[in-house]
Amino acid sequence: MSFSLVTTWTPATDSEPLGYGIELTNNGDTPISNFQLGFSGPARIDPYATLENGKLLKRLSNHTLIAPPDGYVLEPGATWTSTARGLSYGLRHWSDGANSAYLVLEGGEVVAIPTAPTQGKGHNSPLLKGAMKFPVPAKAPAPFSIIPWPKHVAATGNRIAPPGYDLKPVGDLASRAAAAFADLTAELFPVEAIVRPAAEAGMPVHIVEKPGLGAEAYEIAFADNSATVSATTRQGMFYGLVTLGHILRGAKQYPATFSFPTQGTIADEPGFAFRGSHLDVARQFYTAAEVSRLIRLMAWNKMNKFHWHLTEDEAWRLEIDAYPQLTEIAAWRGHGKALPPLLGSGPQPTGGYYSKKTVREIVALADDLAMDVIPEIDMPGHFYAALQALPELRDPNEKGEYQSVQGFPNNSLNPAHEPVYRFVETIVDEVLELFPAGVFHLGADEVPLAAWSGSPLALDMIEQMAGPAMRKKHEAQFNQLGNAHGADEIEGSPTAIIQAEFIKRVHRYIAGKGAITGGWEEAAHGDAVAKDKSYVIGWRNVEINAELAERGYDIVVSPGQRYYLDMANGVSWAEPGAGWAGWSGPQETYEFEAREGFSEEGLKHLIGVQSCIWSESMADRAIFDRLVFPRISAIAEAGWTLPERKSWERFKSMVGLMPIMYGHWSAE
Repeated sequence: MSFSLVTTWTPATDSEPLGYGIELTNNGDTPISNFQLGFSGPARIDPYATLENGKLLKRLSNHTLIAPPDGYVLEPGATWTSTARGLSYGLRHWSDGANSAYLVLEGGEVVAIPTAPTQGKGHNSPLLKGAMKFPVPAKAPAPFSIIPWPKHVAATGNRIAPPGYDLKPVGDLASRAAAAFADLTAELFPVEAIVRPAAEAGMPVHIVEKPGLGAEAYEIAFADNSATVSATTRQGMFYGLVTLGHILRGAKQYPATFSFPTQGTIADEPGFAFRGSHLDVARQFYTAAEVSRLIRLMAWNKMNKFHWHLTEDEAWRLEIDAYPQLTEIAAWRGHGKALPPLLGSGPQPTGGYYSKKTVREIVALADDLAMDVIPEIDMPGHFYAALQALPELRDPNEKGEYQSVQGFPNNSLNPAHEPVYRFVETIVDEVLELFPAGVFHLGADEVPLAAWSGSPLALDMIEQMAGPAMRKKHEAQFNQLGNAHGADEIEGSPTAIIQAEFIKRVHRYIAGKGAITGGWEEAAHGDAVAKDKSYVIGWRNVEINAELAERGYDIVVSPGQRYYLDMANGVSWAEPGAGWAGWSGPQETYEFEAREGFSEEGLKHLIGVQSCIWSESMADRAIFDRLVFPRISAIAEAGWTLPERKSWERFKSMVGLMPIMYGHWSAE
């Protein structure tokens, strides 16, 4: 047996609604009947969609199971065509459509089906994958290749670049920084031998302690055939070595464009203390090797916070001793499992999780590379996978259905159900033991407006806190799916009142452990987190960041419109990625300035910037390379380099030297 699937997208017109076409071809020599077709991708069939020439059997978020009309026989060489009229959002890019499919035959046999990218009506441009190429020009706007660009560059002279560096650390801090740099360059550039002994012509680089510099500051002094890195901290020493690594690679590979200095100095420190990137490992699973490589790439960009998004509706990825069901059940997807195939994962059991041993190794690697790891266990929303594994966390008397913006039913931990808190406190204990940076990110985003409207416990809690009118208001949300045009805005609603009480209680527990609470901007609803023991990430729009800072919250800027790296690079159908927040090419991302719109008082609470790598589109790792690079370097420079020192032309001339994750380059 052999089958193939083609999907097509036709936007709505004045005379016809949108059409998501499904074309299943029988390439084998056996007719089939009484079969079911399952498929998934970022786009979702709407719960109320009509299906022409077919039946909608099941829909969970982006997983759909359909069947042909009763009695239909798919003969060899024939194609069954069905059209869905209704999607949760219109397709914008070729990666939005189905990217995996399978058949369930009459006898229960499951057959995986090759799936071509969705074809957009009227679009015939080659589909784009792989990182954009930024050629190094013959003449660059700056003599030395360094990303992010330093605060003060007074180095001069030019010599033939040395083959590599012979590191000469003085003291324990310097030795540790040297070892981390040697390991980093050996991993990222394995045959370049950036660190090498004098016997292999390595140029001496002295690494010494110098009191009085900032926490991540460094100085480099150049001589004819040596350099000295000075810093007060191990982190500063490491960043000084990274700068030397950039200079060396530019001068070695493009000697006509970039110089290697023989005298003068570089004095540098970051503009922001928080320079991060997030990685969503729930929508797609990334192995420990992949996570480790991303951390190394971040370190090469002088980023210092890795926000590890470990849980979602689609999966739970962290080993928890007290609840083995979380990884036995909620870490895996497949046909017939508690979690069906989602986002291209296919019918076979797919997924994975991080053991505690693996987490400790990754945290140690990050620490060596001057980076903190911030774990996120997203709650109370985005909890569908864990609730599938632990149904006892639900109110046993809850009725009805609400849905998240991603199409998951009844996906939120119930603030009124006391067993929830015993569970959460156990999770906090185990997570903080693994992550010594002392930050627990609890998410708090995108709880549906109708959440818990069928829960007697939640309704009683609302009435107790806010009165019978609020209870009645929430009861009116019963069986309302909501989320029609993006995530529900819940500020001021009964939902927000009891979510805030949940966040307050969990936050108090985290603070009692001596840790800081991180959250998305919704964690600030109802002033649920203490401002001196938390920070929040503004993501819905640019303006929210300044508003939260004015209210006294420490803020990390990550607007979806510019810093969400799942957004496409352009409006073209041929570009992969998401589009709900628009698009942002490398230049638009680079030129965004986080400080704009902040008052002088607000700037005191602006602690940094963060890129977010959401993974719905990333089943194809060539899409990952296109979406993440070079935009992650643009955000890294925004976090380090002061606005008046930034230059798109200079950045563009150097960014082609930066390594990428998987090695997929665009054919453009």
